[in-house]
Amino acid sequence: MKKLALHNESYKILVTKFKEWLDILGYAESTVYSLPIHLQEFFYYLECQGITRINLVDKELVNRYYLHLQTRENHTKGGGLSKRYLNAHQYTLHKFREYQKVHRSKPIPLHLKLEKLDHTLPEILTPLEVKELFRVTEYDYAQEHLRYRDKAMLVLLYSLGLRRAEASNLDVKDIDYARELVHVRKGKGKKERVVPVNSYNLQILEDYVFEARPQFCKSTENEALLIGRTGKRLIGGTMGTRLKIIQKFCDSTSLKNKRLTPHLLRHSIATHLLQGGMHIEDIGQFLGHGSLESTQLYTQIIKRQDDKL
Repeated sequence: MKKLALHNESYKILVTKFKEWLDILGYAESTVYSLPIHLQEFFYYLECQGITRINLVDKELVNRYYLHLQTRENHTKGGGLSKRYLNAHQYTLHKFREYQKVHRSKPIPLHLKLEKLDHTLPEILTPLEVKELFRVTEYDYAQEHLRYRDKAMLVLLYSLGLRRAEASNLDVKDIDYARELVHVRKGKGKKERVVPVNSYNLQILEDYVFEARPQFCKSTENEALLIGRTGKRLIGGTMGTRLKIIQKFCDSTSLKNKRLTPHLLRHSIATHLLQGGMHIEDIGQFLGHGSLESTQLYTQIIKRQDDKL
């Protein structure tokens, strides 16, 4: 239902902000893509009912919407909507309710009890846990050039706070050793930015590029910074797999129990920078956020940590 055009500007903004929120929390690309489409259909239904403000939604209206979904035609395959598709719409509204609670707006009324606010925030790594990940790259692989590659990957995902797609798309030429910068040419929304890198992390990248990378198969045949065993560009899914392997070598029980993903490393560095006194506007620029609202997530993470003390 991507072609359902909305006319209400507030609904359009909510769809965009909801998508940004899902992305910042690290949901799968398929989820970030599909849930806002389902939410757009819900708002389209509200417009058709003459509802122009989200705070006018009540349980009866939501029930009518569910009934509408159960009876409407599947415009792609014909017939009715599948149970899976109906469940996806319900899941979308529950996630949108969580989004509303995070942003302190009146949530739409639903029947099921939702998770508490804390459950919507990612459980970040501690600085000691990050250090352990780097330490593990000293022995996680028998082949030295693979260990160098894993450490360089951690620099990109944690120290530079790159999204996994941004790390995957980096080329060797994107590292500016003289100015201590990394040029992100293919950021989210096709936006470019430069990310500062300190001398310690720059040395890790330099060691990988000049000592380890040439040992990879077909390393001279492409410009990708991170490459795999076969010489192809390292993709985001492979980075996630590598992180899980590194995690298995860790001694920390708390670290082993966390859902370690490339995006969790990005959340962690942002929170650590904020705790270290970096201005939230600078963190947003560092991460390549399109709006300051996306960066506000990290103030909530810190508040949750403080509440637990």
